[in-house]
Amino acid sequence: MSAALAVPALTEPRAARKLSSTETVLDNGLRVIAVRKPGIPIVEVRLRLPFLSAKAKHPAQAMVLAEALLTGAAGRDRSELAAAIQGLGGDLHASVDADRLVVSGNVLATNLRKLLNVVGDLVTEPSYAAADVETERDRLVEKLTIMRARPSVVAAEALATRMWGDHPYAVDLAQPQDVAAVTPGQLKALHKAMVRPGAGVLVLVGDLPPGRMIAAAEAALAGWTGAAPRPRVPALPAAPGGPLLIVHRRGSVQSSFRFGGAALTRTDPDYPALQLANLVFGGYFTSRWTENLREDKGYTYGPHSRIDHHALGSSLTLSVEVATPVTAPSYLETLYELGRLATLPVTETEVASVQQYAIGSLALSTATQAGLASTLSALSAFGLGLDWVTGHPARLLAVSVDQIAEAAARFFAPTAFTSVVVGDADAIAAPLAALGAVER
Repeated sequence: MSAALAVPALTEPRAARKLSSTETVLDNGLRVIAVRKPGIPIVEVRLRLPFLSAKAKHPAQAMVLAEALLTGAAGRDRSELAAAIQGLGGDLHASVDADRLVVSGNVLATNLRKLLNVVGDLVTEPSYAAADVETERDRLVEKLTIMRARPSVVAAEALATRMWGDHPYAVDLAQPQDVAAVTPGQLKALHKAMVRPGAGVLVLVGDLPPGRMIAAAEAALAGWTGAAPRPRVPALPAAPGGPLLIVHRRGSVQSSFRFGGAALTRTDPDYPALQLANLVFGGYFTSRWTENLREDKGYTYGPHSRIDHHALGSSLTLSVEVATPVTAPSYLETLYELGRLATLPVTETEVASVQQYAIGSLALSTATQAGLASTLSALSAFGLGLDWVTGHPARLLAVSVDQIAEAAARFFAPTAFTSVVVGDADAIAAPLAALGAVER
């Protein structure tokens, strides 16, 4: 048998192919970003609208609105609207979270104007017929009820509530009883108040000249008017830290940990260092946390850490599910890895590895028309665009070991996190209390 061949060294990253793009603000206040990306003859469409509100019933109403938006518009019922979109070789759907409402989809490039006409109908003449709202509302209630039975959802909600208190960001999923109370009239009022072009962003990425895409948007959406709403939302509070909160789930065979802390926004000059520090800790499959809990100890299939970016700030979230008997040992090893990263410098080898991973992941996520459109839509909320995407690899490569060490010391100290665990408190509370303060 021949000797194993050595794996060749990574080559220098290739410069990204320059894409032609145009950005403008229409007379109605809608910002339009159009990028020509040759490939298959389609155009990806992402319409992003600010949807943040501090009103108590807003999460429920927003979720139902997103579900019911495509059930009819401009005299077309659900079936007629779906047939019109499919007849264009297109697809549309809507989604919502605390920050934004997004109407997204794609269409054959030759039919972009016609699909944008449909989008124009959705935003200016939605139906919200009583029967359709009732159907979507009942379906959403059932979906939420099922989701809330999952320990991972319970853990995420417990962490969000502990970190953000009564801030809108604490409500990721509406309560089923609030959804059940939503009426068509409330949806029409919410749509009128918040589905407006001012401060909205339309991203178009496809195999068409940017000027043609801009012209299609202007022609199709000129009749849509309205200034951006100005919600009275408090600033994002600082994560409180404190003892590990145990949320009891009787008889649970596993424990779900969630840790949350502050992070930097993409516009911060130190963000690349934090991004790389996060990858070293738990942001990809060969990270330190994964190597410890999965490969060495066999406690879990895969822990993960990530940086979430919200309109009002960014946060660092760690998540892992483990079997009940190894809950305390998993917690101990997590604290160990956090402390090790925060106090000991990473190696040059680790830095080179995560730099290449981050650059490669960005390239993959923006390699397709759909990926680039979604990335630009997300970045648009922070005033960033194609220049940020093309310039970020160089920023990552410029980060030094010392800069990563500084970011790790600032954000990965165990005391910097607010933490919760969902599991059988009768089985896990005492072992966890032996490691530090807990709260039930």
